[in-house]
Amino acid sequence: MGKTTYKRLKGSQSFRQRLLLATLSSTAVSIDDIRTDSTRPGLRPHEVSLVRLFEKICDDCVVVFNDTGTRVTYKPGIIMGGRNLVHDCGLSRSIGYFLEPLIVLALFAKKPLSIRLRGITNDSKDPSVDTFRSTTLPMLKHFGVPTEGLELKIESRGVAPGGGGEIILSIPTVQGLKAVTWIDEGMIKRIRGVTFSTRVSVQLENTAIHSARGIFNRLLPDVHIFTDHRTGPQAGKSPGYGMSLVAETTSGCFISTDTAVSYRGGNEEVEMEEEKTEIVPAEDLGEQTASALLGEIEQGGVVDSVHQGLLFLLCAACPPDVSKVRVGKLSPYGIGTLRNIRDFLGVTFVIKPDPSTETVILKCVGCGLKNFSKKVS
Repeated sequence: MGKTTYKRLKGSQSFRQRLLLATLSSTAVSIDDIRTDSTRPGLRPHEVSLVRLFEKICDDCVVVFNDTGTRVTYKPGIIMGGRNLVHDCGLSRSIGYFLEPLIVLALFAKKPLSIRLRGITNDSKDPSVDTFRSTTLPMLKHFGVPTEGLELKIESRGVAPGGGGEIILSIPTVQGLKAVTWIDEGMIKRIRGVTFSTRVSVQLENTAIHSARGIFNRLLPDVHIFTDHRTGPQAGKSPGYGMSLVAETTSGCFISTDTAVSYRGGNEEVEMEEEKTEIVPAEDLGEQTASALLGEIEQGGVVDSVHQGLLFLLCAACPPDVSKVRVGKLSPYGIGTLRNIRDFLGVTFVIKPDPSTETVILKCVGCGLKNFSKKVS
């Protein structure tokens, strides 16, 4: 066996994507200087947990951390997938942080994936599990991912700081993706949503729905927001509530946004990361979420700003054929993704602004990622 050559990277930015793209492209990476100037140097608990999750799904991957956690070397293995896996995502980031890389990885696994993830289901930092269920999974269908075996079930809710949420994610495998021409945004035809509450009064949900509908009903008639009030073991360990909204267009695009409010107790570790947030009243929460959704719709594009990174990843993984997509203003995360794709997969996008709609059209030729463990039928 020859000596492994490591791709050298620095810093903590894009840690998730670097890990994901390294695995997909079978590139061994060595990441140095991870938060060396910080008061708490090294990897955060959620980043270590993500590495452990990759180890569960892949066979033969080799990970070495140094003592301070400021350096990690990662040699990817074979993506196996598997049934009835369980992973605890911890409490420093929500399950949404883990889902994006996990979904892409699982598509190219040897066997379909079925995994139980435990932790925080809804918070204000990462997309909620509702957004993944209502928007991310339908988005995969455009790239030829079969709907059979594609599912996300919310067993119990959990907000920060105590967590206690649990979901079951099932992802089928694909031989390869299919290139897309996806530039028709369509018109908004309906809005769907869900509010949830754990260990607080259900009245908060009703208030939030009422204020969100107050904004939408002036614009279109077909608005339904459902309630999901949890009690007992299904309500996790901390009180909180939130809302997730999705606008569906006539051309099959889904634009989403979500917010969550949790009553943080004295969780020092979390509070060191971010100052204590004020509790948003339910009325304001409904208005803010509705306004945020209208903002996303106004920006244009076939996906919202949160899903730009995933859209570009899927386009880059397509066969060597032209994919063409339209997005609104490029988000910082989307721009970072384009750079990582170029560095790992060698795919560059042609970016062309469309001044008439103030959107951006991106074109690329996919790198032709194939799932070699899946037999051609």
